[in-house]
Amino acid sequence: MNKRSLLSALPLFILSACNSSADPAPAPGEDFWAALSSHCGNAYQGGLVSDDAADADMQGAAMIMHVRECSEDRIAVPFHIQGADGKWDRSRTWVFTRTDNGYRLKHDHRHEDGEPDAVTIYGGETAAAVEGVAQAFPVDQESIELFKREGLDVSVTNVWRVRVDPAGQDDAIYAYKLTRRAAKGAPADRDFMVEFDLTQPVPAPPAPWGFEDS
Repeated sequence: MNKRSLLSALPLFILSACNSSADPAPAPGEDFWAALSSHCGNAYQGGLVSDDAADADMQGAAMIMHVRECSEDRIAVPFHIQGADGKWDRSRTWVFTRTDNGYRLKHDHRHEDGEPDAVTIYGGETAAAVEGVAQAFPVDQESIELFKREGLDVSVTNVWRVRVDPAGQDDAIYAYKLTRRAAKGAPADRDFMVEFDLTQPVPAPPAPWGFEDS
């Protein structure tokens, strides 16, 4: 793990950007959106950096993120994972959108035939768009209701955190982290985290499942 690993960084990854007194301060949250947008069209390789036993099958697996779709109000980032059999799971896409107060993160999960998974379009919203290149997304009520309906009560305290450094920055990374407090039926707190090296683009992967024509 490199020296910039977020496992040793501030727990919430909320690091404010440094601005000279001569430069106007950016609008709250714009650093995050601008940094993510700066990678539009690029794909990057990464991997699992957490060590929860629940993720043992992902240890050492090749992973690719692709900043595939970008607009002023929506950015879609497919997340591809290679299985032990060499086949790629292309079922996951992170979807970031603007809200009146900040940002929303949703997880679009599809089957290989393109049909939505029973557990999809879940996530959370920022309480406000904070300065810096990181945002925290506590689970929203819509997702809590979905989790309960699908028997996933353990997920009702989920918080997702995302940090993305701008293109061209030395040692730039994208980090995605899921944490949750142990709830009824959960054996322990949850800690899942992946990191991607944003300094070395890789060839773009195929479209995620269900998005071949988009």
